[in-house]
Amino acid sequence: MKISITSIILCVLCAVNVHGATTKNSQKVDNRVKVEVKTSMGDFVVELYNETPQHRDNFVKLAREGYYDGVLFHRVINQFMVQAGDPSSKSADSTAVLGEGDPGYTLPAEFVYPKYFHKRGVLAAARTADQVNPERRSSGSQFYVVTGRVYTPDMLDGMKKRQADQRKQQIFNDFAMQHIDSIRAMQSRNDMAGLEALQNELIAKTEAQYATAPFEFTPEQVEAYTTVGGTPHLDGQYTVFGEVVQGYETINKIQNVETGAHDRPRTDVKIISMRVLEQ
Repeated sequence: MKISITSIILCVLCAVNVHGATTKNSQKVDNRVKVEVKTSMGDFVVELYNETPQHRDNFVKLAREGYYDGVLFHRVINQFMVQAGDPSSKSADSTAVLGEGDPGYTLPAEFVYPKYFHKRGVLAAARTADQVNPERRSSGSQFYVVTGRVYTPDMLDGMKKRQADQRKQQIFNDFAMQHIDSIRAMQSRNDMAGLEALQNELIAKTEAQYATAPFEFTPEQVEAYTTVGGTPHLDGQYTVFGEVVQGYETINKIQNVETGAHDRPRTDVKIISMRVLEQ
């Protein structure tokens, strides 16, 4: 594990005030709710997971309120994902930079990993970066549908190594944050020996903790990523809360549109309406 003293010196204590939305349960636990999404390029249907109840109920609430009616797919990246849900996109001109809008709240992360992962066609919640959002809370409205790409087994092996390094770095950073006052004190007196000793101690603790739960792709992930494809580097970092069950060809059309600055489609792709399909 390669971590320099800079990793300790650059640790920053971030705090954010966040709040979520409270909504009524939308479906019985044994019955998944479906939502039909009508767009200017065709329709598709998503099925929402009961294991992510806050994301499910929030999506249903916004769909029923007409919140998404007129919203654009403002960020489209071929072989990656298509993203929508920014309310400011409804009235945006062609020069507007989109992606910051939301309903004024966030949702707590609901990771059900590795059961639900970023295979092609899943519905997941967008969010701000870890630096300002260490709890990985989701946007209250922005979502994306994964398109992704197909990976070879060798490519997955390389990704597995990178994921392991990222997890170790996160564990290390968490440990370092617990010593932030000591780190700052050693920095102020230029105590490089003390910083190095602490670094070595935290590296040993990091390796020990990682060894209790090393990163592995499940057989289901390997099967999906080497056949239908997806975006495995996002796994365990964004809440996956549903999947497309009808009309994936519409998603495929959207991902193939021509885009310009900030990955925005040059011709607007609009959500016309959403309809909750009663069971």
